[in-house]
Amino acid sequence: MGISLMETPSVAVLFARKDSVYKTLTDCDVWDIERDARRWSGGQPIVAHPPCRAWGRLRKLANPRPDEKALALWAVDQVRTFGGVLEHPSASLLWPVAGLPSPSCGMDKWGGWTLPISQRWFGHRAEKSTFLYIVGCNSKKLPIMPLALGEASHVCGTSGRRRDGSRLHKGDLGWRPEITKTEREATPAAFAVWLVELAKLCRGQ
Repeated sequence: MGISLMETPSVAVLFARKDSVYKTLTDCDVWDIERDARRWSGGQPIVAHPPCRAWGRLRKLANPRPDEKALALWAVDQVRTFGGVLEHPSASLLWPVAGLPSPSCGMDKWGGWTLPISQRWFGHRAEKSTFLYIVGCNSKKLPIMPLALGEASHVCGTSGRRRDGSRLHKGDLGWRPEITKTEREATPAAFAVWLVELAKLCRGQ
């Protein structure tokens, strides 16, 4: 069921994939690469998934567009202004560069704080350790979170390597299959629903 033309979506989803699961959810104003999130005019709490390849562990091997790295910094400003949540890998350099608080450092002056989660709790086949920067909702008001124990069945690319950087192969101790590129980029459906519910609880400045 779609959104009536007379309704204003409750949450803006910025930097979604073209095939994003958010497009199947009501109450979401979804901005993919074709719409260009930088054209969003504001006014709603946000779920932001800015591109991370220029910020993550494999950034030296990445080939981002010239303007791509700045998108995450722009997204931080939008979340601080309108409230919501920004998602990035736990190893992202966005945290120190943008002055985002580490998980143990409480709130910043915008009322923002960082929640570390595993996307496996929400159905991802790999662990996919993730940081969420949240503005406008404290830890006592979070939607109920799932929890998955045990070891993930798959790994992200960087997790399938030894300490010296060499790749594990099938038959090696600790080997697990890698997820696909699409799985690395996509948001599990249950995680998307949870993030939208979280954003609805957030209020900006």
